[in-house]
Amino acid sequence: MIPKGLLLIDKPEGPSSHDVVARVRREFGLKRVGHTGTLDPFATGLLLVCLGWTTRLVEYFHVLPKVYEATILLGERRDTDDCTGTAVATSDAWRSVSRGSFEAALGEFVGVSEQRPPDYSARRSAGRRGYQAAREGQPLVLEARPIVVSEARLLSWDPPRTDVRLTVSTGTYIRAIARDLGERLGCHAHLQALRRTNIGGFDVTDATCADGLSRAASPLVTPLEAVGWMRRRELGDQELAAVHVGQPIPVGRLSPAPRPIAGLDTELGPTALHIGDDLVAIARLEEDVLKPAKVFHDA
Repeated sequence: MIPKGLLLIDKPEGPSSHDVVARVRREFGLKRVGHTGTLDPFATGLLLVCLGWTTRLVEYFHVLPKVYEATILLGERRDTDDCTGTAVATSDAWRSVSRGSFEAALGEFVGVSEQRPPDYSARRSAGRRGYQAAREGQPLVLEARPIVVSEARLLSWDPPRTDVRLTVSTGTYIRAIARDLGERLGCHAHLQALRRTNIGGFDVTDATCADGLSRAASPLVTPLEAVGWMRRRELGDQELAAVHVGQPIPVGRLSPAPRPIAGLDTELGPTALHIGDDLVAIARLEEDVLKPAKVFHDA
């Protein structure tokens, strides 16, 4: 049987997310493997990897909030906004930054705001990626994007080193927060270290270390469990036949999401259609019916 499901991996410092996916492909003997959100090579922590047809669920993970523990170093700005770059500005003004003023500035990021991506990022402008132009010495003016920060908490204070916890929406650059925090404090700053600890309730403490990855010892989260933040609809035999050919079904009796996520509204979101413990399809609500958006025929 071809493996399918969600694999939780604790990525170490060094390999890229692509490297980890390639290792999973080799270990599980699969071509269809994909992750739900990149971690830079210097970053560590939780990587959600989808196997088999579960890769078709990747887009639905984009709504999930992510939790990071980050080390921000005050007093130095780098061109990449993180520890991998070259220093472009320094300041001793961090010496006059108090814990209280730091926490106040950090708290200003909570809520909805516009964030300018780092110069060295994969964002495009005029058909070019930011990092390509930056490496050529001609950084692009990248359009600011809306982000949501729901938590920004100081964990430890040992200036110029500070450790923080951030809960953010997909697409948020933590190194851009470090950069902007330094500017608000008037002392420059960059991201020194980063660890992702949680994605939508999936925690790194439940993950398999990438160095110890093996097919026998790496448990998979089933496709239905993987979308536990979605409300559910159990199918009857006739409804199953209809869904398999893409036909809509009555809304019927919906079950609440077994693993709801604070702040995430599931009322108008996708619905997981299932038979027992098997995910059959993802449906969207259209008027008074559930219309299959993705159907998994081997379910």
